[in-house]
Amino acid sequence: MPGSLFDAHLANLAAALLPYRECEPLLARWGEALARRLAGGGRLLVAGNGGSAAEAQHLTAELVGKLRDDRQPLSAIALHAETSALTAIANDYGYDNVFARQVRAHGRPGDILLLLSTSGTSPNLLTAAHTAHDTGLHTWAFTGPAPNPLADACDEALAIASPDSQVVQELHLVSTHVLCEYVDQALPGALAAAADVPAPEPARPGSVRTGVEVVLDGGAGQQVQATG
Repeated sequence: MPGSLFDAHLANLAAALLPYRECEPLLARWGEALARRLAGGGRLLVAGNGGSAAEAQHLTAELVGKLRDDRQPLSAIALHAETSALTAIANDYGYDNVFARQVRAHGRPGDILLLLSTSGTSPNLLTAAHTAHDTGLHTWAFTGPAPNPLADACDEALAIASPDSQVVQELHLVSTHVLCEYVDQALPGALAAAADVPAPEPARPGSVRTGVEVVLDGGAGQQVQATG
């Protein structure tokens, strides 16, 4: 008698768990790096499509809110959740640019962009990854089996070794919780280190710039600078 759908699903999940255990060092390192960046005033940007969008938004909820114990809110933005911006960008610039344009708007050098995809082939995520590199962000990805284009486009990737997209998403959720656990573990030390950073020296007389500096996007990634 053939096994049930339930048994088949659990079998696929069990098969993916053994190789998944090898992801622990990566998640621990990412948690420490993310804690340092957020404690220092940086931010995390995340994006995904469909179920991966829901997973990404789950992550930002845990960081802006809390996972378990109370702590200060941390800056994390789900780029797909701003529906007015998303639809305006899609309408004016095409769906491939819905995340990339937001990366350019919200990302600052040293910030972290985390992209989630079961296939690793979504054009809008690939465009966002390339834009993040141009903007000076660090890029991470949660994907399905590697190699895949998104994993190759990002600085680092956590790739789930399963052909079942449902199992991939389930272990992405586990990764979200474990990543937040490591962030919370590293955060007190990261906050203490950030508090010890000496304030920048005041500008010396005669070195203060006056006027207004405006940086405009001239299109096609060109930066046009006007200084007053």
